[in-house]
Amino acid sequence: MTRWILCAALLLLPSFAPAQTNAELKEQVRRTEIAFAKSLADRSITAFASFLSKETIFMSNGNVTHGASQVVERWEKFFDGAQAPFSWEPETVEVLDSGKLAMTSGPVRDPSGKRIGTFNSVWRRESNSQWKIVLDNGCPACNCEAAGK
Repeated sequence: MTRWILCAALLLLPSFAPAQTNAELKEQVRRTEIAFAKSLADRSITAFASFLSKETIFMSNGNVTHGASQVVERWEKFFDGAQAPFSWEPETVEVLDSGKLAMTSGPVRDPSGKRIGTFNSVWRRESNSQWKIVLDNGCPACNCEAAGK
């Protein structure tokens, strides 16, 4: 009987864990985005793939790629060579109050550090609490002052 009570208590324990704050979730997503970007810098397509939801959609330059395996296939060329052809980092991170979805956005830079675009990514918190990218859209850099005129 004691074993049964102990097992039941252990199963219920996670439901009593304190909820994470929005600020804590934002930091999780920020670190996840940084690790995702590091996969390209480290030249690891395997690490890159580990951040993708199976149903992810990547959009860039009018091209849409559906599913993790197709995204990996399309991105393999970016992992060739000793140096990454570009890098990115999050400037903005927002998480829904539900803690289930997040958005990251920031600059994309060429190897010299020149800004060449902006990325916008949507992350979903999976049942195992890992963040996986579900939507990604990259766009080229623009002259915002000229565009506003």
